[in-house]
Amino acid sequence: MTTETRDLFDLTGRNAVVTGAGGAIGRAVSVGLAQKGASVVLVDIREEPLLEAAAEVEKYGKAFVVVGDTTRPAGAAAIVAQATRALPQVDIVFNNVGAGSHTVPELQTFEEFEDNIRVNLTGSFLIAQGFGRGMIDGGTRGSIINTASTCGVRAMGRGNFGFSIAKAGVIQMTRELAIEWGHLGIRVNAIAPCQLDTPGVLSMMDWDDPSGMTFGERVLTGIPLGRLATTADMVGPVLFLASDAAAFVSGVLLPVDGGNLAACAAGSIRRSKGDVSTPTHR
Repeated sequence: MTTETRDLFDLTGRNAVVTGAGGAIGRAVSVGLAQKGASVVLVDIREEPLLEAAAEVEKYGKAFVVVGDTTRPAGAAAIVAQATRALPQVDIVFNNVGAGSHTVPELQTFEEFEDNIRVNLTGSFLIAQGFGRGMIDGGTRGSIINTASTCGVRAMGRGNFGFSIAKAGVIQMTRELAIEWGHLGIRVNAIAPCQLDTPGVLSMMDWDDPSGMTFGERVLTGIPLGRLATTADMVGPVLFLASDAAAFVSGVLLPVDGGNLAACAAGSIRRSKGDVSTPTHR
């Protein structure tokens, strides 16, 4: 009897597309995919950070750059066409474009709400659909990974209204595509990050929160591991979902949140080894 010892995470010979590749998560995941052997098409609407990310990827493997707008049908179609000219068979898509806003619902304009839906949900659909069609036509048993958010599972307040609704849509889109395309061997999953230590989030840490705490204090009370996520924390989960290690995983939302979604809003999270006191019930 023999035991197979091949690397289930090996992506040698596979081709990946990463949207939002000029951003922190997209760049880190692009490099991670290349380190495991994949060739990577990096997509972003901004050329300068995209070229910087591609230069990092090229230290480990092949990188191709596509500048384009995922949020409009013509733009998404152009991205798919350019990407498939560079890599005719796409095996992995990391659907990662996203942007938030912080306007309470009573003050949010229609334009801001629509922009949240268009950037976070519509663009994700157009990219999944475009590359999904290519996988179907080519008979590719591919993997599509969408970036959702803990905001799409639990209400956050703080004016995350449009963003949260859009990310909830991404989660349901993930499930629907997994059901629709599973018989073709196409797996569709999503990751749900919590707040990351990006410059944007870090700049908000001292903001006043409706709870009476600072924004930073309020966020950390809900993360049992006691810190913000990092971009590096996203790489392993995406590699898992892209690889043969997840060959029978589809339709799943994988929280990458330090335990945030496991915690009840009224739950008490211990912060020290000696914190074992039991409150008196009244």
